[in-house]
Amino acid sequence: APEQPSAPPAIEGQSGGCGVAGGRMTDTRRRVKVYTLNEDRQWDDRGTGHVSSCYVERLKGMSLLVRAESDGSLLLESKINPNTAYQKQQDTLIVWSEAENYDLALSFQEKAGCDEIWEKICQVQGKDPSVDITQDLVDESEEERFDDMSSPGLELPSCELSRLEEIAELVASSLPSPLRREKLALALENEGYIKKLLEIFHVCEDLENIEGLHHLYEIIKGIFLLNRTALFEVMFSEECIMDVIGCLEYDPSLSQSRKHREFLTKTAKFKEVIPISDPELKQKIHQTYRVQYIQDMVLPTPSVFEENMLSTLHSFIFFNKVEIVGMLQEDEKFLTDLFAQLTDEATDEEKRQELVNFLKEFCAFSQTLQPQNRDAFFKTLSNMGILPALEVILGMDDAQVRSAATDIFSYLVEYNPSMVREFVMQEAQQNDDDILLINLIIEHMICDTDPELGGAVLLMGLLRTLVDPENMLATANKTEKTEFLGFFYKHCMHVLTAPLLANTTEDKPSKDDFQTAQLLALILELLTFCVEHHTYHIKNYIINKDILRRVLVLMASKHAFLALCALRFKRKIIGLKDEFYNRYIMKSFLFEPVVKAFLNNGSRYNLMNSAIIEMFEFIRVEDIKSLTAHVIENYWKALEDVDYVQTFKGLKLRFEQQRERQDNPKLDSMRSILRNHRYRRDARTLEDEEEMWFNTDEDDMEDGEAVVPPSDKPKNDEDIMDPISKFMERKKLKESEEKEVLLKTNLSGRQSPSFKLSFSSGTKSNLTSQSSASNLPGSPGSPGSPGSPGSPGSVSKSTSQMAAITTK
Repeated sequence: APEQPSAPPAIEGQSGGCGVAGGRMTDTRRRVKVYTLNEDRQWDDRGTGHVSSCYVERLKGMSLLVRAESDGSLLLESKINPNTAYQKQQDTLIVWSEAENYDLALSFQEKAGCDEIWEKICQVQGKDPSVDITQDLVDESEEERFDDMSSPGLELPSCELSRLEEIAELVASSLPSPLRREKLALALENEGYIKKLLEIFHVCEDLENIEGLHHLYEIIKGIFLLNRTALFEVMFSEECIMDVIGCLEYDPSLSQSRKHREFLTKTAKFKEVIPISDPELKQKIHQTYRVQYIQDMVLPTPSVFEENMLSTLHSFIFFNKVEIVGMLQEDEKFLTDLFAQLTDEATDEEKRQELVNFLKEFCAFSQTLQPQNRDAFFKTLSNMGILPALEVILGMDDAQVRSAATDIFSYLVEYNPSMVREFVMQEAQQNDDDILLINLIIEHMICDTDPELGGAVLLMGLLRTLVDPENMLATANKTEKTEFLGFFYKHCMHVLTAPLLANTTEDKPSKDDFQTAQLLALILELLTFCVEHHTYHIKNYIINKDILRRVLVLMASKHAFLALCALRFKRKIIGLKDEFYNRYIMKSFLFEPVVKAFLNNGSRYNLMNSAIIEMFEFIRVEDIKSLTAHVIENYWKALEDVDYVQTFKGLKLRFEQQRERQDNPKLDSMRSILRNHRYRRDARTLEDEEEMWFNTDEDDMEDGEAVVPPSDKPKNDEDIMDPISKFMERKKLKESEEKEVLLKTNLSGRQSPSFKLSFSSGTKSNLTSQSSASNLPGSPGSPGSPGSPGSPGSVSKSTSQMAAITTK
């Protein structure tokens, strides 16, 4: 026997024994269910507990112990045998055979716990923890290796009606052991045993021998779980497959047999929309349908322990589908006939529907192909003229045919959007805009009759893929992005925006039912995507067609989601910080619908309220000067009473800082010197850096010398420094007061960097208290001085203009 490893240190703080420490009893990582396999091949739950691994003196080796979480009793004590095959399944299961007919499984609550115990097992067996099974299939134990040498194969009982029970028991007992499964599979192959079993099946059916039929069900189900391609080829052959399905009708757990064969022969009909001349291809299609039926309908749903045992069945179906696609692809006559009949006006509606459904299923099968085979498949369809054919089909009246054509189109767009783009650009040179493929897609989206617009959502996704510059190619001689977007905005954009323009001719939407709102929201979503990705194409379109003004009409919709879509569109435009857009917004007074919606929303704290405030906050934080001035000059009266956030007061402060800089250019130039480092963390750092700048700037001062207060300086220095020192004093006073006012109810609960920058810059504000002004009686533009913008008792010109506009 191999030498046992020496005892490791006691785990979990225990000595001399093993188990889970008191603290571990609640550790979900080690929480497991213990299962054992019963005689009926079903897993019995033996209880829930916590697992640990340690050296057990009595067993002379590392062992797995599970103690019940209810009373701490021992549920399992199992030595980790160096030669036992442990198998890890689905990340949280460890399965192994303890004896000939005693299988165990631990089902872990968490993957981490499973990995931990798996590492212990692999450590004992000297295996890499990355493996899913610790021993080779034919390396079960010393006894089985001996069996393997002494008896090359498994001897099956003679295939007789009287011995069916014995055969069923043999199959069931062989399944847990990989070596015995291998031997059983070889024996079944070599002796042509399956065909003999199916002959007995006919005898049992004729004699109505229900007990025999139940045994045959167990035998055939067991053969499926052997997972052998060679056996499947026999079972799924033309002569055997229906009998195999017949055996699986007699499930002992059901009181009555199922009628699977009756369904396959009488109910399920095979339709040849185009005659298939190749008999092998036809047989392969029948076989695949029946095997898929066995997998989906006949075999019971596999338990978590059996899933891996049916992997070969999945593979059998997969490779059959690949073969079918390949054989159809090579049959040029078949595909030529298919596309000719699809586009022929003489083809009747029912036939055309069958042809389109066939083509749709054909494309669905292609998804199983490897990438290089899928390339060849779509290339073949493209050469056969699938896109012109789809164009014809999409123009037809039959809704079902159009729906199937849309599904086919989605396969093509997902596979190769460039191929679709190239086709539509070429056809634009010969056809009118109305019948272009993309315009047909847009029209189907607009005319979707489904109240939830399921089809329209799919089509919008396809359009988004087609106009996405991320998947457009750029070559040396041409740029797909430039060409296609030029084409799209010239020939298609007017079709996409038609419902939006038609519905926004007045001050509020002319149609405001749910379905129309859903459609407009989809269109706005695509337009918002275009704003983000298309730069000048969409900019020209929005400004020339006055699209934003029309979109903002939807802010008056009774559907909140649509009003928010319109707001999101405008927010995306403002987010670009593009002065072309900003001038267009100011010229057309396009903040008015937003301010109206904000005021109509009242004091309700909802998404509309937050989204509008966020847009103004963005303008303030990013210091978009043109929009700040526009908003304050035109809408301040409407917004000045909003004090639950400081956004609008902050905007006003920004505006006044701008005005002060304009009125006092010298102060502005001084600011630019003082702000030579833009990204400062706090006011103290800013002051330190400014003082350092003053230090190093003086030629007659040594490095590191402390700053001399202005009053202590010699006369000639004071002359130079006087304006600066006064400025710095004002700045410090303002900083403390402005922070106090504006930080009380800041929108976000924390001060933004740009707030700090503006507070420490020393510019004027109408929120500064009179005390700072009284300290500086001669300061230019102080809040108390007559004629300065925003001073008490004076009304600026901009304010009176603003009042006129907001009250009109």
